[in-house]
Amino acid sequence: MVKRLLKNSKINWRSSFYAPGFYLLLSLGCISVTFIILQTITFSQVIVGIIFLSFFFLLLIYKFSEYRPLIFLFLGLVGIVSFVYQKPKELNLEGPIQIYSDQIQIKDNFFYGEGKLGKNKVLISGSIDNSFEKKLNKYHTCYLVDYRAKIEQIMPATNPGEFDYQKYYRSKKIRERVKLENYQIYPKKITIFDYIHVLRKNLMNYFEKMSSLTKFFASEMVLAQNPSPDNKGLLNSYRDLGIIHLLSISGLHVSLYILGIMWLGTILKRTEEEVTIFCIAFLTIEILLANFQAGFVRASLSYFWSIFFKRKKMMVSSGDKLGIVVLTHLLFNPLLFLNSGAILSYLLVFGLEITQNFKNIKQNLALNLLITPILLHSFYRINILTIIYNFLIVPIFNFVLLPLTFIVIFLFWLLPAIGKVSEPIFKVVADITNFIADKQLGLVTFGQINWFQTIFLLVITITLIILPKIKIKKLKLRFFLVGTYVSLFCLIHFPFKGQVSFIDVGQGDSILITTPFNRKTYLIDTGGKLNFGKRKSQPQLNRITIPYLYSQGINHLDGVFLSHQDADHIGDLTALLDQISVDKLYFAKGLTENQSFMKRINNHVNDVQLVPLLAGDEVKTKNINFEVVYPFEPGLGKNEDSLSLTFKLANKRWLFTGDLGRDGEKEILSHYNLHVDYFKLGHHGSKTSSDPEFLKQLDPHLVFISSGRNNRFGHPHQETLKTLKDLSIPYLNTQDSGTITWTYSPFQGEAITTFYKGNAK
Repeated sequence: MVKRLLKNSKINWRSSFYAPGFYLLLSLGCISVTFIILQTITFSQVIVGIIFLSFFFLLLIYKFSEYRPLIFLFLGLVGIVSFVYQKPKELNLEGPIQIYSDQIQIKDNFFYGEGKLGKNKVLISGSIDNSFEKKLNKYHTCYLVDYRAKIEQIMPATNPGEFDYQKYYRSKKIRERVKLENYQIYPKKITIFDYIHVLRKNLMNYFEKMSSLTKFFASEMVLAQNPSPDNKGLLNSYRDLGIIHLLSISGLHVSLYILGIMWLGTILKRTEEEVTIFCIAFLTIEILLANFQAGFVRASLSYFWSIFFKRKKMMVSSGDKLGIVVLTHLLFNPLLFLNSGAILSYLLVFGLEITQNFKNIKQNLALNLLITPILLHSFYRINILTIIYNFLIVPIFNFVLLPLTFIVIFLFWLLPAIGKVSEPIFKVVADITNFIADKQLGLVTFGQINWFQTIFLLVITITLIILPKIKIKKLKLRFFLVGTYVSLFCLIHFPFKGQVSFIDVGQGDSILITTPFNRKTYLIDTGGKLNFGKRKSQPQLNRITIPYLYSQGINHLDGVFLSHQDADHIGDLTALLDQISVDKLYFAKGLTENQSFMKRINNHVNDVQLVPLLAGDEVKTKNINFEVVYPFEPGLGKNEDSLSLTFKLANKRWLFTGDLGRDGEKEILSHYNLHVDYFKLGHHGSKTSSDPEFLKQLDPHLVFISSGRNNRFGHPHQETLKTLKDLSIPYLNTQDSGTITWTYSPFQGEAITTFYKGNAK
């Protein structure tokens, strides 16, 4: 059909490669198609997507009218493939689940990872027995059969700024999570397609024998994965310095691989054709080993097409070559641009194309300016000294770390002692990198820009780069671009709105309070994870609260109020103080006698002012006054000692009582005649709190519940919900709504929004 279409259209296929700009424009049109089908959620996003698609389509028709069939063919193919990928496939739990040893992780008698059920990729998890790990490591590819399972949709982000795992796994064609019970594990006969997983697992086991940092660099450079959560600090340092691209195998590594193979081929006196075949085979295997890492696939496809054009003696511009690579990549994976890493990879190559005539420093400035909107949309922070850090660290990475990594990889099996030489070198460089990153020189917590602002800034930046050298126009555009960034920064850091936000930290409490204009920021509790005797996990604050604060441009808190010492309220306090500047810690008097609490703040007692409080005390600021209504006596930070606060914002009275029980509530009533507009239910909606008489006296317009999904305590209890119903008090719960935000503004009044809207597109 395709051949007939091209034949009837009288297009010379070979000559179409000589039409400068055709494939680059076509690829941009196809990207617009995938955006409309796969990523648009709101009507405004659809309209913007259609505008871009119409622009590229009309430009293609106008400039390359003779290639209309080809235009319709590619746009249609990408659209059809995107639609097929968009449509969810029904899972059939009757069949076996196939698993590979390299895709499964085991921890604390529990396994989790990726599996394949029929034609669907799924996330799987379950408990293990002694035979599970032995069979998996022995056979590498197995079936799970005779199981009972529960299917869940992968949850999207439920907080602003939080990493969206639903979107991430959707880019990997995974939509569901399967929780397994009572399964049997049997070996599967290994086919030729399974051997790459066997090789990958053997490499993982090989790297596991190496020292920590040597293993880290080897895994990143070959398998494109971080082997241990212990190295997240180093990853964050690379990210904060703006050099994280060094750890993403991409064009640089493809070039080095090809140079290495050519050098080896020259020594072995191999022909050019033999070397080329070996390069293609090696890169294909590495694509599979790196699990189709977008940057590496892009660079490899570019090499493959270059070889094809050279053999066919076709003259293709670098811009069109990039367009052809995009089209190839999209046809294989239309979900490609759901991944910010893929967007950055292609955007940088596009930037290199449109800045190829720039001098080195000017080109680096232009490239950093080009990717800034994506960084602000996805990561909220940028480093304005990135060019300097690249100048300092890239040579060390290219000429020391990278060669040393591959020397160790190739020689470690023969000379394990080489690891004792490499590890100190890696450690010195890592320590220097961490030291520089810890100083946070040049690091700006800008805040998150929305999708429309991101696209707008990208268009302006690209226009500025490609605009001919008309000084007056370029100067005006530069001022406009700078003015836009300054305006966005001011809108984020000096907002017109104040807020009270109930952050969805699961089974716990964390409430952000901010004031408008000259913003003041306060946090009530930090949240934290209850481990119940399990191995200590990474602070969930790093996954939820820190990104949420950064997304609002907040890297400093004027104060943190601590209700009491329970882990689900202040368990992540240490992690917060490690990463965010805090002026004052407010807590109920007596809490400093609690040794568990003192351990949490031991390393920060000289950095933050400790302020003990009792009922009757006030924390006065220019924009907000916090009044303490409980406790009346010092305590050790138990539930019955919970610090309880009331304050007014925009003439609305709020009350927070931590995990205070009914006896404490009655004591508050005996001392204060409180009427409030908004109240956070005590103890996550437990029946031990929220006394009916207390609620009747408060007479709130709305109450809020902060509780975890499927929590083991059954919060909120039905007794509490019945009390609310009997008193006709409406409520919102973080487990249903994600982050709940009340905003107020002198210009727009007040509003309540919920972040979690159910499963997104």
